Amino acid sequence: MPHLLHIESSPRKQRSASIEVAHAFIDAWQAAHPDGTVDVLDVWSEPLPEFDGAALDAKYAGLAGTPLTDAQATAWAQIRALAARIQKADRLLISAPMWNYSIPYKLKQLIDVVSQKDLLFTFDERGQLGTLGHCKAVLVLARGVEVGDAPDALKSSEWDLQRQYLDLWLRMVGITEVEHVIVQKTLYGPEVDAGSRAEAAARARALAAHY
Repeated sequence: MPHLLHIESSPRKQRSASIEVAHAFIDAWQAAHPDGTVDVLDVWSEPLPEFDGAALDAKYAGLAGTPLTDAQATAWAQIRALAARIQKADRLLISAPMWNYSIPYKLKQLIDVVSQKDLLFTFDERGQLGTLGHCKAVLVLARGVEVGDAPDALKSSEWDLQRQYLDLWLRMVGITEVEHVIVQKTLYGPEVDAGSRAEAAARARALAAHY
């Protein structure tokens, strides 16, 4: 039974281009996989732990192989529970708007919290090894402007830290099969916005049919 985790990171909800296109993907994926299950991890409603105090101490106690205190064990249990939702997925869908050419801070907080040794990666003499090699990912990325591979400075790929960072993180945790659905120029007026959303939604549905 395939399991899809949608990490939703826009606070705009009904107005969000990334969520709208992600929902098009999910609807098509469920139609193609009637036995599949879907989990939604909304970083704006999920109580994400701060990574300080007992949580940070628990990390270094674990690395040193020393027993956790009760407070550390409680903090680490919350982190393990979040990581388990990602570990369970064999399909990962991340929808994200571009904020300052990167990602929303709540999505970065989730990544920082769950990206821990023996949860989403490990390491030995061979180097760092991701644990999610069984999983495939789709990134739905929304941008108010147009960025990407183009001659002028604004469109240069070096501005696209949103895609670069998420691609790098996925490789870090072992996910190498990644598809991208881009929704651009959503701030260029209602007609351009609607057209960009429709084009991206069509691509999302086509991907979902065989994903």
